[in-house]
Amino acid sequence: MTDTLLPNGMKNSRGDSNYFRKGCNPFAQTGRSKLQNKRASLNQQIIKEMRMRAGAENLLKATSNNKVKEMVLLELSYVNANLQLLMGQLEGLNSSVEVYQNTHETANIPLIALGLKETKEINFSTPFKDFILEHYSEDGNSFEDEIADLMDLRQACRTPSRSEAGVELFAKYYSHLPLMESRFFAPNRQTGIFFTWYDSFTGVPVCQQNLSLEKASILFNMAALYSQIGTRSDRQTIVGLEEAISSFQKAAGVLNHLKETFTHTPSYDMSPAMLSMLIRMMLAQAQECLFEKTALPGIPNQFYSLMKMAQEASKVSETYDQVHQSMIQTPVKDNVPLFWSTMSQVKTNHYRSMAHYFVASALLDHQLGPNDDEDKQEKTLSQVYDRLPEGRCPLDILKKKDERERIGKAHIRRAILGHEEALRIYGLCHHLNKLEILEDILKASHQRSLKKHSENDEEEFTDYTEAPDIISKTEHKAEMEVPATTKGPLSVFSAKQRWTAPRTIRLRPEDRDLGFTLKGESPVQVVSLDPLCPAAADGLKEGDYIVAVGDTDCKWSGVSDVMRLLKDVNEEGIDIQVVSMMDSNPPMPTKSATFCGNLPKTYSMICLAYDDDDKNPKSRKVTKKSSFLSWGLKNKLKSASTLSLPTADHASTQPWNKPYPTFPSSSSYNNDSVLY
Repeated sequence: MTDTLLPNGMKNSRGDSNYFRKGCNPFAQTGRSKLQNKRASLNQQIIKEMRMRAGAENLLKATSNNKVKEMVLLELSYVNANLQLLMGQLEGLNSSVEVYQNTHETANIPLIALGLKETKEINFSTPFKDFILEHYSEDGNSFEDEIADLMDLRQACRTPSRSEAGVELFAKYYSHLPLMESRFFAPNRQTGIFFTWYDSFTGVPVCQQNLSLEKASILFNMAALYSQIGTRSDRQTIVGLEEAISSFQKAAGVLNHLKETFTHTPSYDMSPAMLSMLIRMMLAQAQECLFEKTALPGIPNQFYSLMKMAQEASKVSETYDQVHQSMIQTPVKDNVPLFWSTMSQVKTNHYRSMAHYFVASALLDHQLGPNDDEDKQEKTLSQVYDRLPEGRCPLDILKKKDERERIGKAHIRRAILGHEEALRIYGLCHHLNKLEILEDILKASHQRSLKKHSENDEEEFTDYTEAPDIISKTEHKAEMEVPATTKGPLSVFSAKQRWTAPRTIRLRPEDRDLGFTLKGESPVQVVSLDPLCPAAADGLKEGDYIVAVGDTDCKWSGVSDVMRLLKDVNEEGIDIQVVSMMDSNPPMPTKSATFCGNLPKTYSMICLAYDDDDKNPKSRKVTKKSSFLSWGLKNKLKSASTLSLPTADHASTQPWNKPYPTFPSSSSYNNDSVLY
């Protein structure tokens, strides 16, 4: 399996040459690729059965023949049965967590990873070429390579590698989507491009011309990939656990951004209720890894250490209980895999039992000695319980041996009952039965509690004191992380504005005066035009943008660069190309049913053209000319292209072949590259 495709003569990102990052080989026979291929096949079968069901239902409404109705009803029953079988197979794929686990994992409870949403391949070539010709008055065929690169980038996102390179792939394509929307998706014109994505839980396809569905689905897959990286991490090492913790927290952060930004997505797997459940599940798995990180060096058999681990385990149990409660709610329970809800229930009981075992060990194995800090132990014990049995106080439990043993044995009994409940729930789900490592861990924990009980139960036990609940507490709470994804800048020339075709103006200076001044960083704009100058007589207008001087493309040039080209104009003059905004009142951008963030803003042309840097010419920076939408294998310079116009973002542009940042840095929250 290859993460990058390096053409002949090209070096990787550490070299000097450009390269184009690819996804994994779609034909690689890995467990993960086989699972994804099965998902794609099931999606196609589901859509076929749904079409048959829709046709049968329409026929049932249209016919009045009783015999035909009976035949249609019989056919509908077969179709519905097939759909149920296919849905069951899809649920089985979502329950196949063993594929995503670390290959050397032998002593950890398996974690749940999200599967990637499937999509159909899209051909941008014809619609984009037509739009370039119609809207920008350019030859679309001159951008075949760049459009092909965009299509390759999207195709690569269907098979990302399970690594940081895969996340960068998603981030790179996601950063192009706002730019693509600005330049090709006009609010009053349909492009004819349909984005189709399949629900990861039901397999039901959603098809829209709205680019918001594409954005939301890419974010969902980015979160899914983070979850897969987390499950693959080696949890037998501190480094691997830290990677898993960070990955699950970032998955939760991406899902939370998806939930807050795209509030009305038509796909069920991206509904607010489902996303809320997925966020809780990612954070619960991060909390579980934090517990494992604390326990990895070993748990000292000391009173304070055991009490601390008891509260840490109780915290993990509490988070999984919240996950389970969200899974059994009406909007979610109909489509969430039974395996997931059963696994969360098993972990709730398992970690609660571990908490009671730790408290029991602290009380039964350690007595309050003369050299022990009595006040400190009393304070520690009082913080573990929210309430104590009537007539008891922490100091009495610590000082009185019989009382201490009675409470300790009550805790070990609750631990045994909890482990037995976890094993019982484990046996109810046939998908869980395939995870032998989970069964081994549950049985080992159960046997350990039974051994502790037998060591301290010398006589027939008749006291049935109920052990109090343990307060959950943690020193390291799992929090959502928001990975920084690079946004595509909005261009001055976009699909939402109407421009004239480039026209040629002949400049003939009179007494070294061209008859106008220039403003703006790039592209430069004509201002203070003398209506009697030769350029005005030739058709130059106030507010025109200069896109070329002679044979030099000036769309990415600043005022100083353009003035340098015009400085040495002789008496014969020089030709420039300009474009004008058409004097019309375009309709307001339509609201998207699936998108609520990044609402479009309007700026006056004066704001677009005027730049504060003009006040200080010495501090002006020349923006480097970049390729079409920053896409392309060779980073070629295209001439006379309104699609290569500079953007409203005056920050220094990042070379397209540099990896896009995917994690927050110390300064990432102070710029526009973060999700919020």
